[in-house]
Amino acid sequence: MVEDIELAKKYVYVQTFRVGNDEIGQRFRRALTAKARQGVEVKILIDYWGAGSVDQSFFKDLIQAGGELRLFEKIRYNTDIFTKGHRRNHRKLLMIDDEISWIGSSNLTGYNLNWRESMLRMKSDITETFVKIFMEDYRMYNKYKFNIAYKTRLIKHNEFEIIRDVPSITFKRINQKFIKLIKNAKKRVLIETPYFLPGFMLRKAMMDATSRGVEVIVVIPKRSDVNLIDILRNKYFGPLYQKGVVFNFYEHNNLHAKLMLVDDKIISIGSSNFDYRSFRYMFEIMLFGENTEIAEQIKSHIYKTLQNSTSFNYQQWLKRPLINKFFEYILLPFRHLL
Repeated sequence: MVEDIELAKKYVYVQTFRVGNDEIGQRFRRALTAKARQGVEVKILIDYWGAGSVDQSFFKDLIQAGGELRLFEKIRYNTDIFTKGHRRNHRKLLMIDDEISWIGSSNLTGYNLNWRESMLRMKSDITETFVKIFMEDYRMYNKYKFNIAYKTRLIKHNEFEIIRDVPSITFKRINQKFIKLIKNAKKRVLIETPYFLPGFMLRKAMMDATSRGVEVIVVIPKRSDVNLIDILRNKYFGPLYQKGVVFNFYEHNNLHAKLMLVDDKIISIGSSNFDYRSFRYMFEIMLFGENTEIAEQIKSHIYKTLQNSTSFNYQQWLKRPLINKFFEYILLPFRHLL
């Protein structure tokens, strides 16, 4: 990604949830600052919560060179912190010169280099479409009210569909697309996700698929970076496993990729997790479509992940400690916020 930035001639637009004040965040900052000094248009949009300690001072040289930084939806420490403060912009995009675009799961931090991520680089005119989406977010960075239907409208580009979610219990476009794809699957559904807390309709679609003879394989990290989700997700394993859903646990560090491949041809890649929080409360973006080259890359990624994974042990799950079951029960009412 940095190499692409270094070759930019006209513009570099970055949208991400988190930038680290570490070797990776600093490397991106240096590359972006150098481009701004060369007269390249540089715009950065970071979620306010995800930015953490990375603020205007971190990007001081970039801003002085003409680059622009915006922090998405600053948290208001009043009653809204409980209703709107947790609704964050989780999208990850990089666009360069109407030619190159990146979409996927990785933040711009050092620890993400140690995680298994999924980022798709595309060299095509779809970059211009991603730019339009980015500019919508860039302009509304400090707006808390907007037209939800318009902001989640379907965008088609050749064989691809770009589907977005914004905080909404009604307009859960990505969740609905996942359900539709699984319902229409004929042979196989492969899923990689760091956080697995699917709602009832999504679980039902997975179980109905296995009853039709469709192979459904879910790959998740053995231990993610969110312990509460690791505890609660255990509640779903047994019932889904009994219905034929296959679970595998990635052993090497954290798995943070967000991928789906249906029947070895329909692809899904982007920022959304397989959980309530992404579907209901986050600004997310996913790319769907049929593309043989991308499908092969995603298939290779998932099968390499499986090579470093262990299978779910149902008997061991049945014997899990009573305290684990207790915390699963306690956490269940909060599943939408984890």
